Parts: sequence; C-alpha cells; structure tokens
Amino acid sequence: MTVSIEQPVTDSQVVENKNVQCNTDELVFDGGFVVPNPSGGFDAPEINAFGNTFRDYDVESLRNKQVEEFYKMNHIHQTYEFVKKMREEYKKLDKLEMSIWECCELLNEVVDDSDPDLDEPQIEHLLQTAEAIRKDYPNEDWLHLTALIHDLGKVLLLPRFGELPQWAVVGDTHPLGCAFDESIVHHKYFKENPDVNNPVYQTKNGIYEEGCGLDNVMISWGHDDYMYLVAKENGTTLPQAGLFIIRYHSFYPLHRSGAYKHLMNEEDVENLKWLQIFNKYDLYSKSKVRVDVEKVKPYYLSLIEKYFPEKLRW
Repeated sequence: MTVSIEQPVTDSQVVENKNVQCNTDELVFDGGFVVPNPSGGFDAPEINAFGNTFRDYDVESLRNKQVEEFYKMNHIHQTYEFVKKMREEYKKLDKLEMSIWECCELLNEVVDDSDPDLDEPQIEHLLQTAEAIRKDYPNEDWLHLTALIHDLGKVLLLPRFGELPQWAVVGDTHPLGCAFDESIVHHKYFKENPDVNNPVYQTKNGIYEEGCGLDNVMISWGHDDYMYLVAKENGTTLPQAGLFIIRYHSFYPLHRSGAYKHLMNEEDVENLKWLQIFNKYDLYSKSKVRVDVEKVKPYYLSLIEKYFPEKLRW
C-alpha cells in the first residue's frame, strides 16, 4: 500500500562517530534497574566523522545544507492533522509480517538524511549502539535489545511501507498542538507551518494540561512512534523504559534542551533518566568501525526470542 504525501523532499546522507566508555556512579529507582548517574564520567568524543562537533547544524558544509533543507520540509509539513492521519494509517499494522531480525537486515537499504554526523547504512549504527551499551551494562539485556531495534521504524522509507519522504520518517521530533519551542533545530521554518494560524497551538500548553503525560501528547510523526506502535501492539515484554526510549529517542528538545517537561508525568520523569543515558550511546557510538554481524547475531537473536514473538505485524 502506498501512502500519499503531497510534498516531496530532497535527497542526502549521513555519518557519526565514536567509541563509548562509561565510568559512572549508579542509582536505583522504580523498576529495580540499576541506572548510571547522567552526570557521571561519560567520555564522549568531540568530533564527528566529518571533522565537526556533533549535532552542529550551523557549520558551513554541503552536508549541513542538505540537513537544513530536510528540516525546512519537516517543519512546514509536520502538522497536527498530518500526524493524526499517519497514526491512524500505521496503527493498522497491515503492511507485512516479518521478524525483528529480518527488519534489521532491511535497514541495509536505508540512510538517514537528517543526521549531520553519519552517512552509513542504519544497520551499522544499530549494532554499534547495542554493542557499546552491552559492554558497559552487561546485565541489562533489555537495554541491549532496545538499542538494536530503536531505529527499525526507518523502514517507513521503503516502498513496501509506503515510501514516506524523509521529513515524515527521520529527524528530531517535537510536539504538535502547542507552541514550537525555540530549542528545536532550524526553528525559523515553522513560520510556514499551517498550525501557526491556530492561536491555541501557539500557547505553552496548547491543547494539553500541565502534567498530562507524554502519552497524551501528539508528537511529530516518524520512525520513533511507528516502532513504538509495532512493539506495543505485537505484545513485546520489554519494560516501559525500553518503550519510552524507542518512542522518544529523537525528542531532542526534551532530553537535550529540557523543553516541554511541564507536560510530563511522574512515570515520564523516571523513564527520561534511562533515555538520557541511552542518548549518549545513540549519539556518540556511531563510527566507521564495522561490527562482526555473524559473531554477535546469535546473542541478539536470543534477546529477540525472549522479548518478542517470532513474527510481528508491521
């Protein structure tokens, strides 16, 4: 089935860098998981594979011009009504049936145009992130699997999933139905978004109540929300922290800039601690160093069997 999107998007590619080392204090909170202190001694690189600082959207480069064009399209076309339409369409999970690992292999066909740090096929990034976390948190197998699958929703770019444009699949996410926070990358392009004509959407809370919980907030459509729907509706046994990471790992205005915290509830606050830890690996473990897929595959297959059914509806 093909999903019609009126506006096209330009092409581009991606690259990111790094080995991860973590030397952290630990704390324990609800759920019984041991969690490192986010302010602990995480040794992150300063330079990406292009020789620039990570997530530097202002440096002059061909790559960043492509990324800016991507965000222009994203900010113009991601509206409240568009996201509502996408959620209704994709919650049907009627595209095909396949296993988690089969989906991982499909990502060999995908490159993310929104990323200023990486232009490698996505399967490389998944394994790099998962292996980095596995090294530092060997006992948290749910977190290893969460890292492996967090970007699987990018299959939305492929023909059998509707071949959505990049601006409807990748990039940072943000809420709809309330004011666009200034921390959002390339914020200036929101002036062309039709939602700015709705005065209710231009207030801090918009259509929401403070403390309503992120589950009740409409977030811009993309691979995060799609993979969350796939995991949840197929009965995964991953803990809520894992589902939270999958759903909000691109919500940089929240977990990087602290925006929209007024919409969170207590459960969101606890899960955000995990997401902030995960993000360091997601961002800084991208590298040109290859992972031996056949060597690590049996381990990840065992985790997939533990937390997911053999076949999933997508």
